[in-house]
Amino acid sequence: MKRKWEEKLKRIEELASQYERKPLSSVYRPRLSKSEEPPSIWKLFYRQNQAFNFVKSCKEDVHIFALECKVGDGRRIYLVTTYAQLWFYYKSRKNLMHCYEVIPENAVCKLYFDLEFNKPANPEADGKKMVALLIEYVCKALQELYNVSCSSEDVFNLDSSTDEKFSRHLIFQLHDVAFKDNVHVGNFVRKILQPAFHFIASEDDDRILEITDHESSHFSEAPLKQGSSLNKMLTVKDMGESWELNLEELERLGSADKSGPDLSFLIVKNNMGEKHLFVDLGVYTRNRNFRLYKSSKIGKRVALEVAEDNKFFPKQSKSISEENQYFLSSLVSNVRFSDTLRILTCDAPQIKRKQAEYLNSTITSVETIEGFQCSPYPEVDRFVLSLVNKNDIKGGIRRWSYFFPEELLVYDISKFRWCENIGRAHKSNNIMILVDLKNEVWYQKCHDPVCKAENFKSD
Repeated sequence: MKRKWEEKLKRIEELASQYERKPLSSVYRPRLSKSEEPPSIWKLFYRQNQAFNFVKSCKEDVHIFALECKVGDGRRIYLVTTYAQLWFYYKSRKNLMHCYEVIPENAVCKLYFDLEFNKPANPEADGKKMVALLIEYVCKALQELYNVSCSSEDVFNLDSSTDEKFSRHLIFQLHDVAFKDNVHVGNFVRKILQPAFHFIASEDDDRILEITDHESSHFSEAPLKQGSSLNKMLTVKDMGESWELNLEELERLGSADKSGPDLSFLIVKNNMGEKHLFVDLGVYTRNRNFRLYKSSKIGKRVALEVAEDNKFFPKQSKSISEENQYFLSSLVSNVRFSDTLRILTCDAPQIKRKQAEYLNSTITSVETIEGFQCSPYPEVDRFVLSLVNKNDIKGGIRRWSYFFPEELLVYDISKFRWCENIGRAHKSNNIMILVDLKNEVWYQKCHDPVCKAENFKSD
């Protein structure tokens, strides 16, 4: 018995000696090469809301992507990871072939377009020329409406055309300029394309009027069928009239005869011969899935590649490859906060805006928030308002912007200019309150040139 115990003790001592020479490593976490080493986050979810909930609880700089995995069922799974981690595995193009960026609701984003038309139905259409004309027109609209200068060299032009379909994605790389969210992008696109809706309506007026009496007699008895002529007339007319540009804007964007810009080049036909826009207006919805650079749709072999007429080239970097730069440039919601960043807005028509204000008023009072409705975080709104209502000064929130990459809420404050940097209120420059949701802290910055030059940020 004693001998067996001594042998067992000896084995234990030998094992202990081995562990001392080669100790056990810490809990294994998969990582990339030492040169890159981004945070090792790679989580899959079957529901989009689960992915967003995980992002809210995650301290790392993560993002949500949608993956198509099976032909036919239309289902997607949602991946949460960092840009660097995704690119490390994505660049080989072995497994991740059908990927989409999820553009978060309410997040600051770039201006983007999805363009397509059926080639056999439009044999005379010159896709490249149409793209060039659209870019020229959008750049002119940005200049006239927002005083933002850009050209085709600021537009990342991606192509996934086939023999059957002309297909492009355009992502504008505006310097220190972005839109409040993709709903505002959609509002802007609909507004500037309003003359095209009138063009479709005016061409169809004679044909529509012939059938209006017949169809309107049944209007109160049954719902309109999708695609019916009366439904088409109402849709085109309503969309056009909702986005009226004033005469001065039309003069600047259009021709000298004040008839408005000629956007007839945007009108194409589908395979049924029906007229519609070259621009897809359905891509400006909440949490939109937008196909990634180098990805194809499942069941298709054609991926989004740099178009041969693309004139955008990313800045060269010693630490980031050109392909990685293109990938990062293609991401619509990859917009970082900076003090110099301008946030562009384009409100919905007045009827829709009043509906939104009514809905928001059930959450928190919009009277104290100037210009825009409450943010997706009404509790944070109330906290910020408590910070700027002091010493008989009633400050308000002029507007808010949400930066998804940093999970940062930026509030532009009105009627309250007290700055911690100078220990008093600025005479004319307003302040900002920034709420870091990821790290659960808030701090104050301001628009004053001196404070900006010092890169001031309060405790």
